[in-house]
Amino acid sequence: MFVTLRPLSLILPLGLLLATAAAPAPVATLGADAATCRTGRGPAIQVNVAGLKDRRGEMWLEVYPAVESDFLRDDTDLVAEGKTFRRARANPPASGDFAMCVQLPRPGRYALLLRHNRTGKDKFSIWNDGIGFPGSGRIGRAKPRFAETIVDAGGGVTVSTIRLQYLRGLGGFQPL
Repeated sequence: MFVTLRPLSLILPLGLLLATAAAPAPVATLGADAATCRTGRGPAIQVNVAGLKDRRGEMWLEVYPAVESDFLRDDTDLVAEGKTFRRARANPPASGDFAMCVQLPRPGRYALLLRHNRTGKDKFSIWNDGIGFPGSGRIGRAKPRFAETIVDAGGGVTVSTIRLQYLRGLGGFQPL
C-alpha cells in the first residue's frame, strides 16, 4: 500500500497514519465460536476461506482428532468414544472475504476439513458440494492425504487458509 504524504497539519498525526496504513483489512468471522477468534482467546482455529464457488448453502468447518483412523468418521461415534470432534456451521456472507472459527478443547494437533454444503443436506453431495483442507494438494478423485489435513494449534488462535475444491469433470476435485 502506498501512502501519499501531505503536510501533517492536513492529515492525521504521522504515528496514527503509519499504524492505520499497516492495519489488515477486516475479515468477517463466522460460526458459533466467532467471538473467540475475534478476541484472540484460544485455543481456537480460524480458517480463512478461499476459492468459494458461490454464496449459496452453508459452510461446515470440522475438527477431528489427529489420528488417521478417526479422520472423517461419524461424529456421533467420535463423541460417544470421548474423542474430539467439533463442527462450526454458518452461511457465507453475501460478499467479501470471510473466515470460520471453531474453539478447541486444548492446544494440540487436529485434522481439519472445510465443506461448502451447497445442497443443505447432511450427506456430502459429490456433484454439488465443495471440500477443502489446510494442505495445498489437489484432491482429485481420492480422499485427501491425511498428512495434509493436520494443523498444530497453540494456546491462542491458530490461523490457516483453506482453498475449496469442487468436482470438475474426470479430473475429480480441483480448485476453481
